[in-house]
Amino acid sequence: MTEKTNPITPDGFRRLRGEYDRLFGTERPQLVEVIGWAAGNGDRSENGDYIYGRKRLREIDRRLGWLAKRMAAAQVLDPARQPDKSRAFFGATVTLADEDGAERTVTLVGDDEADAATGRIGWRSPLARAVRGAAVGDLRRVSLPAGDKELEVVAISYP
Repeated sequence: MTEKTNPITPDGFRRLRGEYDRLFGTERPQLVEVIGWAAGNGDRSENGDYIYGRKRLREIDRRLGWLAKRMAAAQVLDPARQPDKSRAFFGATVTLADEDGAERTVTLVGDDEADAATGRIGWRSPLARAVRGAAVGDLRRVSLPAGDKELEVVAISYP
């Protein structure tokens, strides 16, 4: 995969698309209606509905632009269709053990769907780059903010 593409799971793409549709189809039209109503009330310089509405409209338009760019660059990859399930590639759930024996399970997902609290790490994160292509039993060294760690791949699974 080239670094210019945006690898994403089908579920992650659906979430991006859902947010885009909600903003464009629901929130933006409602906000435009409120701004139109507020503009008709006279003096716009002290009209909180108008000022806040315009500010929020700019935020929505900026987010819509970002979402459109991310979806245009998206490369939807279904982890279940991975031909080599013995190695850690996009969409794999990988269990890692460090030198102290502490285990950690992570799932390699697109950067837009990463959530470290739930163990979903971005494809381009240092940890994901370290385990890409690894097989069970492989040792990998990763540079983390706490320092370098050597990790062993204990298990790999795909949905």
